[in-house]
Amino acid sequence: MKFLFEDESFSFETLRSACFAGYGGADLGEVIVTARAIPDGDEDAWYREWRATAARVHELGERSLAAGHRVSAREALLRASNYYRTAEFYLRDDPFGDPRAKELAALARRTFATAASLLDTPVEAVSIPYQDTALPGYLFLADDSGAPRPTVVFTSGFDSTLEEAYFAVAAAALRRGYNCLAYDGPGQGAALREQRLFFRPDWEAVLTPVLDHALTRPEIDPGRIALHGYSLGGFLVARAAAHEHRAAALVLDDGMFSYFDASTRMVPPFLLQWALEGRDEQVEQVLSLVMPRSTALRWALRNGVWTFGAGSIPDYVRRSRAYTLDGIADRITTPALIFDPENDFVFKGEPMRLHRALTGPNTVVSLPESEGAGEHCSYGGRATLHQHMFDWLDANL
Repeated sequence: MKFLFEDESFSFETLRSACFAGYGGADLGEVIVTARAIPDGDEDAWYREWRATAARVHELGERSLAAGHRVSAREALLRASNYYRTAEFYLRDDPFGDPRAKELAALARRTFATAASLLDTPVEAVSIPYQDTALPGYLFLADDSGAPRPTVVFTSGFDSTLEEAYFAVAAAALRRGYNCLAYDGPGQGAALREQRLFFRPDWEAVLTPVLDHALTRPEIDPGRIALHGYSLGGFLVARAAAHEHRAAALVLDDGMFSYFDASTRMVPPFLLQWALEGRDEQVEQVLSLVMPRSTALRWALRNGVWTFGAGSIPDYVRRSRAYTLDGIADRITTPALIFDPENDFVFKGEPMRLHRALTGPNTVVSLPESEGAGEHCSYGGRATLHQHMFDWLDANL
């Protein structure tokens, strides 16, 4: 689905930002005028223009807040948070050291935190014990009654942040009377940027303490917890569910059997083999010629090095080999809903591969391009995805 850009990656990320409009995360006119000022593939212009839009909308929100206009402030600050996240997206040369990346990530968190405090439903920032530290999270509650409700526990993906969880699923959950517990795990959001926690394949070591925390909350019905995996989270949740069986349902958005296979699909086979053989210098030489021609490949490899804590691109490729359900998929017994968007350029084929590997009850929902929901994570068609998701949860919980 081409959207405002010829560059596939720019088109997709702009669609991602715009599709959150239905949940207060964007205004279509702001997206269009911002994109119009960015030449195709120009990452510097992407940063500059999205940051300018975010700052302008941020200022509108602060002005309304100072004047006591609660709703106007909330709406502007939600959009600003999404735009700051978008502005930071391609800053992957040195994310820990780049002051622009650190500033934008902090602004995205701060504007969202202020907006969350202005929501009509209760929101609580939570700290989830994890090893010798804690993971940041939000508990979005459908009301303040304290009554136990069905709850979506949200695990995000390869480049997601805790704050994006509101647009991705929490707002849709709250409208239907569900709570939502979202968190930044290793490799994600503030857990990565501030604590330097990197992705790990054994996600049950992450999700089990998250569920331990969830079960301490009287507002969460222990018999009606759904684990929602978003993008790479679809693999992480499935991996965890092979070991962790306390949830009542899984939502895999999108489904994935092997992250290694999906993530290396863009890499020429000979180059992949060289990386696995340890011929790092040769791999880097070839990639120096290939990466400038593909925004998507360049970003994905750089983001992988960063979020996996790898020393190089070949090192990242080797680390990703452990991210597969091979040999453990049959241990997943929790009923699962698997989304399979038709045009998923990232994980194409993986949802059906997972479906065939599962021995427990599972349902595949195909999301066609002709209905506007065929992109990865159904960007552009999230309302359709949410309709399928929550209707299925209503029936199964």
